[in-house]
Amino acid sequence: MTPQLILYAVPFFLITLLVESYISYRMQREFVERKDSLTSIGLGLGNLAVGTLTKSMAIVTYFYVYDHFRLADLDSSWWMVWVFAFVADDLTYYWFHRISHEVRIFWASHMVHHSSPNYNLAAALRQTWTSQLTLTFMFYIWIPLLGVHPFIVFFFQQTSLLYQYWIHTEFIQKMPKWFEYVMNTPSHHRVHHGIDVEYLDTNYAGVMIIWDRIFGSFKAEGARPHYGLTKQIESYNPVKIAFYEWVQIVKDLSHTKNGRNIWGYLMGPPGWSHDGSRMTVAQMRAENQKQTQNTGKDGIEN
Repeated sequence: MTPQLILYAVPFFLITLLVESYISYRMQREFVERKDSLTSIGLGLGNLAVGTLTKSMAIVTYFYVYDHFRLADLDSSWWMVWVFAFVADDLTYYWFHRISHEVRIFWASHMVHHSSPNYNLAAALRQTWTSQLTLTFMFYIWIPLLGVHPFIVFFFQQTSLLYQYWIHTEFIQKMPKWFEYVMNTPSHHRVHHGIDVEYLDTNYAGVMIIWDRIFGSFKAEGARPHYGLTKQIESYNPVKIAFYEWVQIVKDLSHTKNGRNIWGYLMGPPGWSHDGSRMTVAQMRAENQKQTQNTGKDGIEN
């Protein structure tokens, strides 16, 4: 069944992980680190296990909406329905992904995927165990509401994830220029995983990079990015990583009873704090720009 499509790809994932590790070893490149990769695999297996149990919630919801509330019976030719479903899915993924970086309660799940300081195929498998806590499948509810069959919705959700697997590598530098302009590529996605200030919160694309170009979040790759989180989790424990940000949210909420502060810690951007002790991406950029303006061309502060 379509919701289980990822399961059929597991042997391919494992084989390509081994091939990438072997190439990295032979080239003496530090792209792959054993403990980190095992952590990523553990998080990926946990995601599959949890997903098998929680996808039923999405399946039931999509079919219920499709059967009882759909606004249209799509009678166009089959290929038009599939093209529409692909574009709708990819656009939805872009905004869901962007919100997952800009709203902390969603970041609590998504940060797991960014927690590896390495960028390789194993990092692609580093997935959350907690996305259903925020009912993330509801972002896609408008597609079956418009009359797209739920199985088509699930198909493109799965193929989007499969597409994004291969772009998690440093061994592929640039694709042909036309491809780089339209599609998400290793170069574009390396930027997305970068923790350098100029790279933070950019390139949210799933399959097509055009959404970032349209909505102003595109950033071309320049210097090789540094990867991970702006504050790294010093652990290889999959359980700790899976729940790390949720624990931090609980700690923040336990120190305040102010409604505004509670809202900020849940719905504000990651890094928001009521006392200014931490920095959001916007604040990091503003600080970086200020330092740049105060520094002369020769690198000596004015």
